[in-house]
Amino acid sequence: MSSDQPTLGAVLRGIRAKRGWTLKEMSAQSGIPVSTLSKVEHDRLTLTYDKLQQLSRRLNMRMSDLFAEDQQAAEPPRVTARRSIGSLEKAFRVETDNYDYHYLCTDLRRKRMIPILTRIRARSTEEFGDLVRHHGEELIYVVEGRIVVHTEFYDSVELGPGESIYIDSSMGHAYLVAPGCDEALVLGVCSSPDEGLMDSLMSLHGEVAA
Repeated sequence: MSSDQPTLGAVLRGIRAKRGWTLKEMSAQSGIPVSTLSKVEHDRLTLTYDKLQQLSRRLNMRMSDLFAEDQQAAEPPRVTARRSIGSLEKAFRVETDNYDYHYLCTDLRRKRMIPILTRIRARSTEEFGDLVRHHGEELIYVVEGRIVVHTEFYDSVELGPGESIYIDSSMGHAYLVAPGCDEALVLGVCSSPDEGLMDSLMSLHGEVAA
């Protein structure tokens, strides 16, 4: 076996370190005695197939993940050193009847987070139309004005400057101007493991302005 191949002991140490557990906590979670885990971590003992099955099941992992875990933990995090400075002048602008969207930092592709500065004009659910749904989660922070947030499973809530809401984006949702306001400005950050998130968001919009 290659010396670069992680041992089972190294795998278990990596899992335990990543989860911030002591040996005693690892034992409680896995059902394997502390003394056994200690010997395995020091490469003085290995685990049978049945015990490996038990370990993967108790830790809610695939057995194959046990052998990939340490390789990931042993390598330092990859630094991409990506950076982007956004401005309204450089933003990608999308205009619809209900909103003006300004997509920020669009020079970075394949982002997992999409920052959007949005001016809201819609005043009613009838004016807005069907609730919007897309993959991921999102944070909306009110910069100016007041908004009413409608969601599929909760009562509507009104938010003002400095207030925010974080939601599951797959839940139907709509952001409307609160009574007494002509429009509102919010900063939204949408996030998803799906690298096509921006394309999904763009497909929800209307005409694209130059």
